[in-house]
Amino acid sequence: MTREGRRGATAAAVLAALALAGCGGGSSHPTSAGGFKNAAPASITLTSSAFGSGQPIPRVYTCSGRGSSPPLQWSAAPDGTRELVLLMRDIDGPGGNFVHWVVAGIPPDSDSVAAGHAPRGGVQGVNSAGSVGYTPPCPPRGDPPHRYLITILALTRRSSLRTGFNPSRLSGTGLASGTLVGTYARP
Repeated sequence: MTREGRRGATAAAVLAALALAGCGGGSSHPTSAGGFKNAAPASITLTSSAFGSGQPIPRVYTCSGRGSSPPLQWSAAPDGTRELVLLMRDIDGPGGNFVHWVVAGIPPDSDSVAAGHAPRGGVQGVNSAGSVGYTPPCPPRGDPPHRYLITILALTRRSSLRTGFNPSRLSGTGLASGTLVGTYARP
């Protein structure tokens, strides 16, 4: 298999791990994702001081407000973690996988990100809106509430990605994960 082929296969594995990562207290969230030979256990607790799991995302973090990213906190990554990856997806959006935010290269000793900021030391990738960084939830008016999965994944090796990377370039094996689910419907 070529280097690009291996990179694509491991990118699919990382995205599948993110999709298969448990929500909240270890329960799993149904999503359609390809097979991942080593699904990361949901052993990292991911929370937000702005909303609880399964609760509405406050307007300030959406297109109806300031559109800034929410504050997030997570428990310590397990030994062997070389990098953390943060991903926020709308599973009810176009194609069932609209990427709102992807950040790689987060140091393993990191445990939070402040509202409106990227995680310290991380590099932001391109979201599904085509821009680098966070794009706020903005489902069509009249849609029922969309579900937004925010996942943190501990990787066993560094990705060495640069700002503006395509999420398909993610690679590595998931060691642990944590997921927070928020909802939002436009008024």
